[in-house]
Amino acid sequence: MSAQPVPAVEPNVQRVLGPVDQIPFGEGRAFGVDGEQVAVFRLRDGSLRGVSGVCPHKGGPIADGTIDHNVVICPLHQHAFELATGCSTTGTKPLRSYRVFADEAGNIVLKWT
Repeated sequence: MSAQPVPAVEPNVQRVLGPVDQIPFGEGRAFGVDGEQVAVFRLRDGSLRGVSGVCPHKGGPIADGTIDHNVVICPLHQHAFELATGCSTTGTKPLRSYRVFADEAGNIVLKWT
C-alpha cells in the first residue's frame, strides 16, 4: 500500500518536539505538528519511530497502542502497522511514517521529507 499524502510543509523542515525523556522506553506519545497528529515511539533499545497519530480505520489513538520492535497495534480494533514504514499488516490503509531522531541535546526531532 502507498503512503498517505504529505501535508503542505516545506521539505527538509525540522521540528523539535521536546525532550526524549518524556517518552518512557517501550511507549509512545502523541504530538501536534503543523496540523498533523504524530505518534512518536521510544523503543526498548532507545531508538525512535514516528507514524501518523490517528488510525485510518476508526480514528484510534495510535500513540496509545501496544508496540514491539516492529509494529504498533491500534488500541481500538487491533489493526497493526509497521513502525518503520506505516504499512498495515492487517489490511487497512497505511499510516504515514516520519523520520524522527534524538539530537545531541536529547530532544526529539521530526524531519519532514
